[in-house]
Amino acid sequence: MKILATGEWLSRERVIRIASLCAVASVLIIGVLFATSNGTLDLWGRPLGTDFSNVWAAGHMVLEGSAAKAWSWPDHFAVQQWMHHKADVDFFGWHYPPPFLLVAGLLALMPYVPALIVWQIATLAPLIWMMWRLVPRRETILLTLAAPVTLICLMSGHNGFLTALLLGGGLALMDRKPLVAGMLFGCLLYKPQFALIIPPLLLATRNWRAIVGAIASSGALIGLTLQLWGWPVWQAFIDSLPLTRAVVIEQGSTGFHKIMSPFAAIRMWGGPIALAYAVQAAATVGCMAAVAWVGRFGKSANVRNALVCAAVLVSTPYVLDYDYVVLLPAIAFLWLDSEENGWLDWDKSLLAFAWIAPLAARQIAEFIYLPVGLATAVAVFAIALRRAVRSSERLGSAPAFA
Repeated sequence: MKILATGEWLSRERVIRIASLCAVASVLIIGVLFATSNGTLDLWGRPLGTDFSNVWAAGHMVLEGSAAKAWSWPDHFAVQQWMHHKADVDFFGWHYPPPFLLVAGLLALMPYVPALIVWQIATLAPLIWMMWRLVPRRETILLTLAAPVTLICLMSGHNGFLTALLLGGGLALMDRKPLVAGMLFGCLLYKPQFALIIPPLLLATRNWRAIVGAIASSGALIGLTLQLWGWPVWQAFIDSLPLTRAVVIEQGSTGFHKIMSPFAAIRMWGGPIALAYAVQAAATVGCMAAVAWVGRFGKSANVRNALVCAAVLVSTPYVLDYDYVVLLPAIAFLWLDSEENGWLDWDKSLLAFAWIAPLAARQIAEFIYLPVGLATAVAVFAIALRRAVRSSERLGSAPAFA
């Protein structure tokens, strides 16, 4: 236990060795997936990039002049069946606000598979660059590329890299370039459940320039969608929300083992919807209060930033494992603070757990009902909050790698 508490087992060589093995495994898995694919489908008849199906289909509907129908599940499914040439292909619904149609439409200008590859490279590459700017070491690039959550996001064809880039970049720039930071935060409009924490943060820090930036970028996105497609796309999105809430969130059509939130944990254990909402509301309010307190009185920007990243995941009822890419900048922020102020017991081991856990979090939740994914976000949140509370104390000076 002492070795785990101190993190002595986490040597630099061991970190590199484990990450290298994960990187090799990721390359092999993706290589086999594409090598054995048939058109847009993998060996098992599933769409390559799974969730990217709804992005490309929505983009195709935009190009065909029927943007508002993207939120119609039958119409959207018909496009997915057409593009995959398969009637019984898995259906992936479109639940995003209209600004994400701007990205989808651009991607649909290309065939499905090239669009998937471009989408992932165009979001992963700048995320790697941002992570390296935070921690300019060779290990940073390896740990970002080899992270199990990176593989999950790649296989899902999802937007976790973009979310982590906008959130992490905004947090990193918040004190030096607040207007730019706010503009990045405003772009999270495409995934609004991840922006719940931002208003308490900006208000607590009295960062008025960031608030202006957020209003400007989100307003510009809304204005552009209205200019291109008019109010019908927003009406379609608003009309789709009750069905999305009932089927996707409350009934867990995605699978409660895949949804890694306090709400989903209660539902996975058989709890009623009312209890799940109550627990989620308590978690959300608690996260907002903690972020506001640390933002107002915290001494370390890195601790604040890590806390926000974790709070973003815990505060929403709908978050999946590929969204946990957001914890990668959180780990980097905590590493920076620990290098400056010293490591506390259990920090190294818990951060290593947060990095590796996505490898099996979904499977563990599915078979033994343990919300390991949620536990990683809670662990990072707890580490950051403890460091914020103890920031006035004299911390130890243990090196990052024993």
